[in-house]
Amino acid sequence: MNRRYLLTAGTAALAVGAGWLALRPQQGSTLLPMAAQAQETTSEAPAPDTTAPDTTAPDAIAAPVEIIEMVQGNPLAKVEVIEYASFTCQHCAAFHADQYQLIKTNYIDTNKIKFVYREVYFDRFGLWASMMARCGGPDKFFGITEELYVKQRDWLAGGDPTQIAANLRQIGKIAGLDDAALDACMQDADLAQNLVAWFEGNSSRDDITSTPSFLINGQKYSNMAYDAFAAVLDEKLAEG
Repeated sequence: MNRRYLLTAGTAALAVGAGWLALRPQQGSTLLPMAAQAQETTSEAPAPDTTAPDTTAPDAIAAPVEIIEMVQGNPLAKVEVIEYASFTCQHCAAFHADQYQLIKTNYIDTNKIKFVYREVYFDRFGLWASMMARCGGPDKFFGITEELYVKQRDWLAGGDPTQIAANLRQIGKIAGLDDAALDACMQDADLAQNLVAWFEGNSSRDDITSTPSFLINGQKYSNMAYDAFAAVLDEKLAEG
């Protein structure tokens, strides 16, 4: 059975406002929830002068962070498969260990289809994993994704946020990311906010209520065995 969830107005607050960003551990330091960091900063800062005019120029407002689509295969293929999955979803890990490997060999690597991977965030750990995987850009993303699924039980073991953050960093380092790159990616609050908004927009538009879910040329499918998946792909490829 696929993992199901309900989208609520509190999703962004859970994933970002109450979530931990995987900060680089320093000797003698602790990892604080993002909201707690903001609270500490606010408590130490003087009260704002409400009589002062707002001089913020419109062009000084930060632009939304661009979310890059992660694509494999032939970008011009007439058959497009979009996978919606979560890095903390066991059913997604099982799909990537089984059906995906055959799809990659027979359809992606042969440039028969365009394959797009889009993240779903059940929890803050899935968000952190996404931020880390995207840190290496499109060239490293799918290799890191593979490691996240293969080692899913290991990096999630225990449920301790500090240890999970460290585990994710270790996977990133194995993929060739250095501390500076990991710091920049995993402390990027704007990226976190935009990823959650992107996920919510995708899920609402495409009616995604479980993972893994798939859009094949715009038609939604739930998880299925490889033979059924291949039959759908072959049918779409034969059309037109």
